[in-house]
Amino acid sequence: MTIRYLHTMVRVLDLEKSMAFYRLLGLEQTKRYDNDKGRFSLIFMAPPGQPECPVELTYNWDGDAGLPADSRHFGHLAYEVDDIYAVCAHLAANGVVINRPPRDGHMAFVRSPDNVSIELLQKGESLAPAEPWASMGNTGSW
Repeated sequence: MTIRYLHTMVRVLDLEKSMAFYRLLGLEQTKRYDNDKGRFSLIFMAPPGQPECPVELTYNWDGDAGLPADSRHFGHLAYEVDDIYAVCAHLAANGVVINRPPRDGHMAFVRSPDNVSIELLQKGESLAPAEPWASMGNTGSW
């Protein structure tokens, strides 16, 4: 079973201010994704020469009224896996709740014993939808 670290996600209230802060730390923007339909932006910033170690700044265009008081700044750790179905089956067999099953053959979420949200992403193309994942509902939050 192969796993590769992808990124850590944090929610930000003021995108420009946050980006300026991470630039002060020496990080550079390596990727940006603006989603008009979802009304959010994802900005990936990493140390020079280390694009494989980014922090993902998630900015909701319509605001995020709970920030900073609701402790939702930290979002999740993300890992890429070779076979998302096999990893989820292995975790479930060992008592881990699959909070967001990989219905799409691409993405799942679980939580650590300390309630840290972990995103699992299928390496390469999404796998074809398969049971029991395709019809499994969400459990809790992620």
